[in-house]
Amino acid sequence: MAEESVDVVILGASGFTGKYVLREILKFVSPSNAPLRKIAIAGRSKKKLAAALTWASGGLNASVSSSIPIYEADVSNVESLVAVCKKTKLLLNCVGPYRKYGRPVVEACVEAGVDYLDITGEPDFMERMEHLYHEKAMQTGSLVVSACGYDSIPAEFGVIHNTQQWEPPSVPITVDSYLVLESTGKRIKGNIGTWETLVLGVANQADLQTLRKSRPRRQRPQIPRSSSKKPGLIHWEGNAGGWAVRLPSADATVVRRTHATMVENPNGLFNASGEFLSSNGQPWTSIKPVHYGCYVIQKSVIGIIGMFVIGLLLVFFTRFKFGEKLLIQHPELFSLGIFQKEGPSEEEIDSASFKMYFVGRGCSNSTQHTLSVKFDQEIVTRVSGPEIGYITTPITLIQAALIVLDERHNLPKGGVLTPGSVFGGTDYLQRLQKNGISFDVISSKKL
Repeated sequence: MAEESVDVVILGASGFTGKYVLREILKFVSPSNAPLRKIAIAGRSKKKLAAALTWASGGLNASVSSSIPIYEADVSNVESLVAVCKKTKLLLNCVGPYRKYGRPVVEACVEAGVDYLDITGEPDFMERMEHLYHEKAMQTGSLVVSACGYDSIPAEFGVIHNTQQWEPPSVPITVDSYLVLESTGKRIKGNIGTWETLVLGVANQADLQTLRKSRPRRQRPQIPRSSSKKPGLIHWEGNAGGWAVRLPSADATVVRRTHATMVENPNGLFNASGEFLSSNGQPWTSIKPVHYGCYVIQKSVIGIIGMFVIGLLLVFFTRFKFGEKLLIQHPELFSLGIFQKEGPSEEEIDSASFKMYFVGRGCSNSTQHTLSVKFDQEIVTRVSGPEIGYITTPITLIQAALIVLDERHNLPKGGVLTPGSVFGGTDYLQRLQKNGISFDVISSKKL
């Protein structure tokens, strides 16, 4: 076990996202919040970390920020990562792209038996870490949970929230999500790190397919197919008020991994006390497997055309190494102005928000289940909150971290798992509600 000198270390706290994560966690270490949390920050430059701490601490009591340790650590220096792991119970990794920098951090945590959370939305990284370290993490008691940011908490818990509205004998069969990005001011622009992650994901798609083919096929829940007409790749979605374009998103991957974990562990997962969670926290009672698809809403045909242009540019240029380099060097050009090297301003962040509609369709009587069913009921729910990358992501990550610290004995003993399979049986959704992420029921009707 690690030498527990602090509760949590934020690795990469001086990065663009990391400093917002630091600002969020400081709300729970100030004298006005109990219990106090002992935190530390880590990264390559103590000078940059100190500057990030000054920015993030804002109006907090100076004694709080001055008591926070600063550790030097570099993902290319294994010894520095091991040293950090010896000083904490939990590590929050904000250093991306995770495909390039994440593996040594996961490995150090697993070897040390330290819990690990991150905010990646990279399916290749998540599935590769599961493949390489799941068994070892179970042995050492290291809980490794990726996708604890906007990717993929609203999706995972939006699906859970929607399926919770279906009271027996009704049962959901499909849930589709529709993302609406909004702003009261100037359109927000993403930073270079997010764009680089997207470029590398497209460039290395073949590696993900190779990994999946090399692994044993995971069990899937037996969910009836619908005889009703499926939504098209592009269709008008009245509930969200716009044109829906289907996304090859990490959200769907994470939700399916959660459902596969349920099928493979029907009695639940062992917790830190060696007991089945089903005798305790009962996580599976709040999760009902469904077919899941995710879409983004565009208000105009021009927006749809723009998405396809960016997609074509990514697919074409990532076929060549020089093309990949060009994409990363000129984000604003190739993303049609959506991403830039500097990242968004404070004004852009404060004016941005999101709404994610979840349209659940299914049967009003589960006894009528067959291999193919016709929908006769629809329930629409919504998850909404502030800007996705730098406000919502820190909220979802820090609330997950607090659960790990507060309720570790009721969580799986260890393993590389999804947020839904770890936090689905906790009060995580309620915690998010109290911290600015809303879960609402919009409508329920017969079809």
